[in-house]
Formats: sequence, C-alpha cells, structure tokens
Amino acid sequence: MTTTTSVDPTNRAQATAWDGTEGDYWAAHPDRFDTALARYQPAFHAAAAIGPGDRVLDVGCGTGLTTRAAARAAPGGEAFGVDLSGRMIEVARATAAAEGVPNARFARADAQVHPFGTAAFDGVISRTGAMFFGRPDVAFANLARAVRPGGRLTLLTWQAADRNEWIVAFARDLAGQGPPPSPAGQPGPFSLSDPDHVRDLLTAAGFTDVALDGLAEPEVYGHDADEAHAFVVGLLGWMLADLPPAERERHSEALRATLAAHEGPDGVVLGSAAWLVTARRA
Repeated sequence: MTTTTSVDPTNRAQATAWDGTEGDYWAAHPDRFDTALARYQPAFHAAAAIGPGDRVLDVGCGTGLTTRAAARAAPGGEAFGVDLSGRMIEVARATAAAEGVPNARFARADAQVHPFGTAAFDGVISRTGAMFFGRPDVAFANLARAVRPGGRLTLLTWQAADRNEWIVAFARDLAGQGPPPSPAGQPGPFSLSDPDHVRDLLTAAGFTDVALDGLAEPEVYGHDADEAHAFVVGLLGWMLADLPPAERERHSEALRATLAAHEGPDGVVLGSAAWLVTARRA
C-alpha cells in the first residue's frame, strides 16, 4: 500500500487544525488523552475481535495507543494507523519503536480518500476518530472498500453532547453557553451521536449487522484541579479567545471551581457517554 498526504477539499479545515496547533497539543500530551479514554479501551478492543494474523486499519489513530494494541493482538499480521496530524504520527512511530511493536506502522493520510486497496484489511477500528469527515458517506464507502467481505468495523463515538458531562461543563464555564452543535453529516465530535443516522450511513456504505451499544464511563482529566485546569485550558482555550481579559479570567476561574468540585481519590473525574458501534462488511 502506498502512503499519501492528499487531503479532500472537504477535510482541509480539519487538516489545518489537526496538522497544526490542535494536533500539536494532542501530540504533546498523549498520556493525558489516553488516560481520559482509558475506561473505554477494554470494551473497544474486545469488540474489535482482532485475530493473530489480522490486518487492521486504525482511522484517526492519534499517537497510536489503539494501533499498538491492535498490533500486539495480531502478531502474525499488522496494524496500520492513519491520522491527519503529522506530529501525532511522529509520536506514534517513536512510541511503537520504543515499545518494540514492529508490526504497527503509521502514515499521515486522509482516510476519506486514501487508496488503501480493495479488501486490504480484515478490520477497521476508530476510537473517537471517525466523527470528523467532511463527507462521511464518501469516507465510510472508502473504508468499506478497504475491508474484506465479512470484515469487522469497530467505532467508539460520542453520544449526544447533553449526555456528556465533560463538554456540558467545559462549554458552560468557558463559553457561557451550551456545547456547540455537531449536526449529522458535518464534522464534529458529536456528528455520529444519532443511532439512526449511524445505521443509515454505514448501511449505505456497504456494512451490515450495524449495532450500537451504549457505554458510560468516567473520564479523568488530571490528578488534581490545577493539573486538570491547565490541561483543559490548553485544549479549549479558544473558547476564551474573543473575551476581554477580565471576562477570560472569570470564565477560567469558573472552570477551576468546577474541576475542584469533581476532584476525588481517582483524580478529576467527569462523566461521559459513548456508542460502541460494530458492523460487518457485506
């Protein structure tokens, strides 16, 4: 399989963000992001049902934790992680090399248009990485072509924003309003939150046996409120960018108070809800 950095026009804004400051921030804090999602990883990995010789495609792989897990589960096969962030791909490669996972490989690529090859993989996985396509119909059709008949698709996507305490709290404190909407068909963290839309989208792309299982897990944002505050402001500080300095400080301190109220023996914990989506290539 070849690698490419071609990006579909509908994904250029996402590429600018993920191959820019946003992706750089994720690349600089891989452990913090992986810790936040850690409670979901066992169920997600188990649902992928990766066999010893499988070839697995990991879409939106970030810094590669899910790719490395897939590669370890397929010692006679391989896991191929793709992401729009060149910096996160660099971290993923370095970490796989340091941990001795030679069958995990990575490329910066737009999974919506990348020429993966027909039936090149036994399975596709994506942990909170499949919600950002400019044309999700085109993207999932491309992924369906890449999977052999009977091959498995496994996604973790967020449920509706109002079921996720973390984004409700962060948007309220930092922006003084509810979470920004992510309409179905438009890129955003909650664009695959509607089960009917997900079923229709995947069925039209060539998948069958589409199932969504609801999961609810705590997310840990730091060991204490100060650590969590620095992390969240670094990630979502753009919500404060257009405010006068006094307003920025007020909103920042509101966030700090919320995080302190959620501090406990396991760290700063806020609730979350996701869909574990599984399907098979028809």
